[in-house]
Amino acid sequence: MKTMKRNLLKIAAVGLLAAGMAFGQTTTATTQGAGKGKAVKALLQRRMMKALNLTDAQKQQAKTIRQSARQTAQPLVQQLQQNRQALRAAVQAGDSVKIQQLSIDSGNLQGHILAIRSDAMAKINALLTPEQKAQETEFRQKAKDLLGKKAAQRAGK
Repeated sequence: MKTMKRNLLKIAAVGLLAAGMAFGQTTTATTQGAGKGKAVKALLQRRMMKALNLTDAQKQQAKTIRQSARQTAQPLVQQLQQNRQALRAAVQAGDSVKIQQLSIDSGNLQGHILAIRSDAMAKINALLTPEQKAQETEFRQKAKDLLGKKAAQRAGK
């Protein structure tokens, strides 16, 4: 179980790196420990932005893209939160049919939110120069390597 949790954390951390450039503060805390994940995501985003040395114009365009995506995703995020509350109630009531339907609905909502965020990431990525794209790739690899080493250290304890 611990190994699976560590692997999920590594995958999540890599995902955070990918999403971090496009979304600074758009996710909601839905699970225990999510606060830590948000802090790590914010830290990684700040470091990546500093490493990329974006121009003022790039920063402004990225901010506009993030705000637009956040506004587009907000109603879906609210629906997802309501869906999760209904799912918890269905679990407590033992309503298998409702659990199944709400689970499918949650997956669809998450898919739509992911599409919005991915589109924003693609738009921001298009703003980068070839040098910045190379720096981004290097930054992601270093972060992935670092996270892998830390996970290996925790496994050794």
